Amino acid sequence: MIALLGGFFGFLTGNTSDYGLIGFLIGLVYGGAVGFILNSLVPNRTAGRWALIVITAVVGFLLARWGGLVAGAIVGAVVSWAAYWIGRGHYRDGVPIYATGGQTLWHNTYLFICGVIFFFLIAPILTIIPLSFNAENFFTFTPEMLSLDPEGYSLKHYRDFFNTDDWQSAMWNSLKIAPMATVLAVGFGTLAAIGLSQPHVPFRQTIMAILISPMIVPLIISAAGMYFFYSRVGLQGTYLGVVLAHAALGIPFVIITVTATLVGFDRSLTRASANLGADPVTTFLRIQMPLILPGVISGGLFAFITSFDEVVVVLFVGSAQQKTLPWQMFIGLREQISPTILAVATILVAISIALLTTVELLRRRSERLRGLAPS
Repeated sequence: MIALLGGFFGFLTGNTSDYGLIGFLIGLVYGGAVGFILNSLVPNRTAGRWALIVITAVVGFLLARWGGLVAGAIVGAVVSWAAYWIGRGHYRDGVPIYATGGQTLWHNTYLFICGVIFFFLIAPILTIIPLSFNAENFFTFTPEMLSLDPEGYSLKHYRDFFNTDDWQSAMWNSLKIAPMATVLAVGFGTLAAIGLSQPHVPFRQTIMAILISPMIVPLIISAAGMYFFYSRVGLQGTYLGVVLAHAALGIPFVIITVTATLVGFDRSLTRASANLGADPVTTFLRIQMPLILPGVISGGLFAFITSFDEVVVVLFVGSAQQKTLPWQMFIGLREQISPTILAVATILVAISIALLTTVELLRRRSERLRGLAPS
């Protein structure tokens, strides 16, 4: 198994110089030797792993300078971990002691499949980030970038984004549209979720299905429907029309997150508040809202991301005055082939990561407030 893993890495390395078969054969020898030496001659796992990482990194540096050093260190880390994981029998750590060989194989195969799926989901996103620092106007990695030559990297595309009127206008349009759409989505979505959480409301399931339908219906259908409707009522190509359209797309996210928060809500608190003389508005603001606030904020963040990243609907219902950042990126791909798109995409990825991290922290806080998780 370790020999095959080494052959895989050797094949990838050899293909960079059109010697894939030779690289595969060298990788087989490398993997087999590593598996034998580490498990037979180096009992200390930490020392063995670091020694292989350093040796492979040095070899990579000699062959391809700094890019080879980084690649060699990664290969050494993966191969050394796999060698000890298989050689020491750690592949059985996640299964019961009575598990058969087939059950153990399926357990590890399942983990491998999950890892491959995760890799194919995240790899396209991670590829964009280094490309955004390309010193050339290319959408591919240059030889200087692969060798980690500082001359191959530049901030020119980021400077182009911040210094170009079209990009800045699109960014400010997004910043004007997304917050207003988020406010509307949070307001209507929160009220809808609270109302639908009441057991006496008739046809709750039907109403819920209708309200979350923008999340289910293909976006192109929703966009076409909004276009024909807006053209009749005079909202086509207006700021208000785009805001309402994005709010409609964000409401389902708010309803789902707030409804999930209300699952563990203790309704005796609202009854006690009413018994003490509080009116419904006071009860909502001082009792209910503080407890469901993490869910409301989470839904608002999802609604903001939806509006900020949306391009199909705004193409149908917007005009040149409402050109958002995703719309400008679409134009850059279709008409200009501008590498600035990569810099903008990297910025959007960073914003999305920050917002989703906030959502996760709020989710954990909500569970602690509702007693579903330890403090």
